[in-house]
Amino acid sequence: MSDIDRAGRELKVVLEDYSFLECPRWHEGRLWVSDFYTEQVVATDGRGHTEVIAEVSNEPSGLGFLPDGRLLIVSSRDRRLLVRDASGRLDAYADLSGLVPWKLNDMVVDAQGRAYVGNFGFDLMGGGAARPTNLVRVDPDGTASTVADNLAFPNGMVILPQGVLVVAESLGNRLTAFDIAEDGGLINRRPWAEFGPAPRSDNVAEALGHLQVVPDGICADAEGAIWVADAIHPRVIRVREGGEIVDEISTGGTGVFACMLGGDDGRTLFLCAAPSFLEHERRPVREAQLLATRVDVPHGGMP
Repeated sequence: MSDIDRAGRELKVVLEDYSFLECPRWHEGRLWVSDFYTEQVVATDGRGHTEVIAEVSNEPSGLGFLPDGRLLIVSSRDRRLLVRDASGRLDAYADLSGLVPWKLNDMVVDAQGRAYVGNFGFDLMGGGAARPTNLVRVDPDGTASTVADNLAFPNGMVILPQGVLVVAESLGNRLTAFDIAEDGGLINRRPWAEFGPAPRSDNVAEALGHLQVVPDGICADAEGAIWVADAIHPRVIRVREGGEIVDEISTGGTGVFACMLGGDDGRTLFLCAAPSFLEHERRPVREAQLLATRVDVPHGGMP
């Protein structure tokens, strides 16, 4: 099954009949992805073979790989990180419950094995008021500390080759950059791309209505541009530093909540798609899909 976007690119269905796919990662010839409400991490080769990698009872979210190849998994509801070894065994890795106010979400792991983890900051699914929150770093020994604060729903993250961490602020209308210091600290905070003014309302519905882009999952390419899943518009956009949108891929009405470049040549763009992001709508049904299309510029940076 496939569709064609407005630019004539074919969108193929790689996986379907899932609940809500997020946090895709290309690793060792497969696309690894979390399915929130079936509580599984799965991996697919894109050619019909899919494997359940882990079952996480408190909702798997962000994924990342340590330098020794072990998989880190965000356990969202209990605000922990788990680690999976080569045998498939899951163990506790870090407890972030004392550092963050609400559920964990996306994560990126750097070449030194340091994990940067975002969180909701407030009860999004329960209709809570929007609140700024922090970003946490987990070191290879499991020690966790806050490295940035006052972020508007820190979500997808990438690390560009020059050691720049870019964070998608989903309720901030922007991507925010930090330089990664030698000790893993974040310095020189600055806008990387601003799509419009940040909303002033703490009412999520009102805030979403004022956002030109709701950046969710992101990935980088070899030219230093970033593909951004726009969580309230049925599209991904390719953005250069400064905010210029240089490409757009529409899904024709289905929402897109994360993206990842992979494939054998790094030019396959995978899209995590679903009709909406609200838990009460996604949990009871199996409407989520993993889509794929081809782009010109291959993967760059991390993850």
